[in-house]
Amino acid sequence: MQRASQQAGGQEIRQTSRQAGGQEIRQAGEQGIRQTSRQVSQQTGQQASRQSVRQVSQQTAKSGSNFLVQGSILAIAGIIVRLIGMLYRIPLANFIGDRGNGYYGAAYNIYATLLIMSSYSLPVAVSKMVASRLALKQYRNSVRILKAALLYATVAGGLCFCLMWFGADFFAEEMLKMPYCSYALRALAPTIWIMAYLGVFRGYFQGHSTMVPTAFSQIVEQIVNAVVSLLAAGTLFAVGLKSNLVYGVTEYSYAFGAVGATMGTGAGALSALICFLILIARRRRVIAGQLKNDRSGRLDSYGTISSVMAMTILPILISSTIYNSGTVIDNVIFGQVMARTGAEEEIVSQWGIYSGRYHLLFNIPVAIANALSSSLIPSLSMAVAERNRRQVTVRIAMAVRFSMIIAVPAAVGMAVLAGPISQLLFPSLDNTMLVSMLQYGSSAVVVFSLSTVTNGVLQGINRMRSPIVNASIAMVIHVILLYLMLGVFGMGIYGVLWSNILFALLVCVFNAVSIARYARYRQEIIRTFLIPLAASAVMGAAAFGIYRLCSKAAGNLVSTAVSVAAAVMIYFAALLLMKGINEQELKRMPGGTRLLAVARKLRLI
Repeated sequence: MQRASQQAGGQEIRQTSRQAGGQEIRQAGEQGIRQTSRQVSQQTGQQASRQSVRQVSQQTAKSGSNFLVQGSILAIAGIIVRLIGMLYRIPLANFIGDRGNGYYGAAYNIYATLLIMSSYSLPVAVSKMVASRLALKQYRNSVRILKAALLYATVAGGLCFCLMWFGADFFAEEMLKMPYCSYALRALAPTIWIMAYLGVFRGYFQGHSTMVPTAFSQIVEQIVNAVVSLLAAGTLFAVGLKSNLVYGVTEYSYAFGAVGATMGTGAGALSALICFLILIARRRRVIAGQLKNDRSGRLDSYGTISSVMAMTILPILISSTIYNSGTVIDNVIFGQVMARTGAEEEIVSQWGIYSGRYHLLFNIPVAIANALSSSLIPSLSMAVAERNRRQVTVRIAMAVRFSMIIAVPAAVGMAVLAGPISQLLFPSLDNTMLVSMLQYGSSAVVVFSLSTVTNGVLQGINRMRSPIVNASIAMVIHVILLYLMLGVFGMGIYGVLWSNILFALLVCVFNAVSIARYARYRQEIIRTFLIPLAASAVMGAAAFGIYRLCSKAAGNLVSTAVSVAAAVMIYFAALLLMKGINEQELKRMPGGTRLLAVARKLRLI
């Protein structure tokens, strides 16, 4: 719909034409209104807005072409972070074993749930609110949002710190049935407070449509995390061995090793926060200049901002808690049911394989969907603020397609090369169960990626209640299925695996219905899902055959590396030949210009 904003006194007028040709009409002054009106005479229903919105069309157009790039930056950083995490978690897992991983994974799940309450929703909420104010040139309000969010982080972070520190014994003994896990829980408690402030700063810069500070801080955070975790885990594991001799037990070494790993998490978060404090200090002059140039005439009180922030944070917090606390619920139910069946010895080791190794590999491609969701929300918020329906639908389609182009081949590759990858990364451990998890659970990459992106879509179009309702219904079904799979069918850790896949699938279906209803968006099927699936099938068959041939003449390392490299090239070629991606879409991707040149030389496009 065409919107015109005009006020007396010669204020500027923004006109945007969304005709089929997609051409934009330049801003016109009060004297040029008649000429501009003739150019858009075919469009009806124009109304005068209540507020003067100046030069927003230029900002929106820039944001529209930029959000996928920013999402790609964050996605690349997410992949780097996951790779660093995998590189240090591999020796960590080989060193402290599945039992140590079990303690670490269980403690981290409790930490992640409390982190949702204190800071997980802050980057989304702050970026959404800041982006909306910047679209209206309300720079003073954007800074007030930052200050109000920091106050929320102080209160919420402090409360969650106290809950985790003083409730560590209850969580470990009563809920998880892992008494030695309390040490790792207390070691993680201070990190919650740090992450609350970190979430505010990340959201503030994401609201400015730049993901570079977030991406850089994540890489710094993970590097420090890796170094400190390995050093601390090795030192404390040795201390635990001595404690084992003193007290005549075997668990102190694993528990203390897990504590060392959690100490790295806190050190990494602190280093990332320092990076943002330095960045804010260096941008003080820029921020001061923006405040002086604020001509919006609008200054919201802190009470108003806090109320809006609460209404923004609460639905995101609830939906995120429901969506992300599933792992904790799984951990609790798994421990309780397995303990009643007399399989206490299997609780820690099986959970260690699931959380410490399977999730480690599974989360790498899902990181791309998380990055796209983070960049999509402020971009959609700007389009919604401008009532630009075409930009809303275009950005939804771009985010969904890009995530599926990555997630589908990742799932197929994980299933086909599960054995070689497991043996390559964890040569000193028994990988029988891990291989089965990767093969059966590879589809989780697709459904979790899609559910994450669609959650971001609903939050970006201001349908905050929909993710809550959808995730709640899916979670109830998930819990029922999990109890049946564990208690009735005796599926063990595989019951956790399958019930999680079904949960994410239900969220995808419910979210798709909500998006179609509220955004009037029709999901394209062939190029988004079917062609990537067909190209991935070709890729998977080729990768399997190449590995078999190479394994006869070379070792697992060389065979796996060759098959993975060949799989990437084959998928790229198949995707282009099947018209799964066109020239313009390829240019928007990271390194797309170079890939386009290669594709033209090979006559693939």
